[in-house]
Amino acid sequence: MIAPSVRIVHSMHQNGLSAGFLYPGHSAEDDYPAIERALGGVRLPVVHTLMREDAHRVDALLDIGGADVLADGARTLREMGVRSAVWACTSGSFVFGWDGARRQVEGVAAAAGVPASSTSFAFVHAARALGLTRVAVAATYPSDVAERFVAFLGRAGVEVVALSCRGIVTAAEVGTLGRAEVLAFVAANDHPNAEAVLVPDTALHTVSWLDELEAAVGKPVLTANQVSVWEGLRLASGPGGLAPRTGLGRLFAAPAAVPAGSGRHTWQP
Repeated sequence: MIAPSVRIVHSMHQNGLSAGFLYPGHSAEDDYPAIERALGGVRLPVVHTLMREDAHRVDALLDIGGADVLADGARTLREMGVRSAVWACTSGSFVFGWDGARRQVEGVAAAAGVPASSTSFAFVHAARALGLTRVAVAATYPSDVAERFVAFLGRAGVEVVALSCRGIVTAAEVGTLGRAEVLAFVAANDHPNAEAVLVPDTALHTVSWLDELEAAVGKPVLTANQVSVWEGLRLASGPGGLAPRTGLGRLFAAPAAVPAGSGRHTWQP
C-alpha cells in the first residue's frame, strides 16, 4: 500500500518517556503499539511517511528515505513533543551508505528538534551494547540490497559471517509473514560462528516472538522494530539510561544509556 504524505497512526499516552518513529508504508507498524503495551509507561507514536513506490530496490529506497520526505514527518513528531526520533526503515537508511545515513539522521534531528537515529544505526548500537562482532543476517530483501547492509555493518566493525536473502521485493508482502514463517526463517539462517542473528526490515513482524526467536537459535536475535524502539528509548532516556526489561529479548534485558557528552552524534564509528 502506498502511504499518504504524513499520517499519524498511533499515539497513546500523553505522559511518560516518549520516542517517535517515522515509518514508511503499511506493513508491520502494529509492532509499535505491541511493544508499547509490553513495556508500559512509554509513548511510541508512529508517523507514516510518503512512500511513492513499495519496492526493495535501490532507486525506490533512495526516494523513500529522501530528506524532504523525512523532514515532513519529523516536523510532525516535533509537534507531538517526543524526546527522540527514529527513522524506522533499515533499507531506507543503509542504502545511503554510512555517511549518507549520518546526514539523513542529522536532517531528522534538525527537523524534529530532538536526538535522532535510524534503524541501521540502531542495529550497530545494539550490537555494540551486547558486545557482538560476528553475526548472521537473515534478510527479507533481494541480495543486492542486503549486501549494502553487510557493508554498513562492516563499517562499524561488525563482521557478517553468513547472509541469507529471501528476495521479497515489497514491504507489503513481508508484512504478511506470520509467526511460524518468521521463526523458521531465522532458525534456518543461523550460523555456528555467529554470536547473534540480525533480522533487518521493519516491515517484518517480530516483537511478539522475540524470546521464542532467541530460544530457537540459543543466542541473541536483533530485529528491526525491536532495535528501533530500543534506540529511540535509549536516546530519550539520555545518560540516565534505559532500565532493563524482560520479554523483549536479550537486548532489552541489559541496561542501556547514551554516553555523557555524546549529544546527538550517536552514529560515530
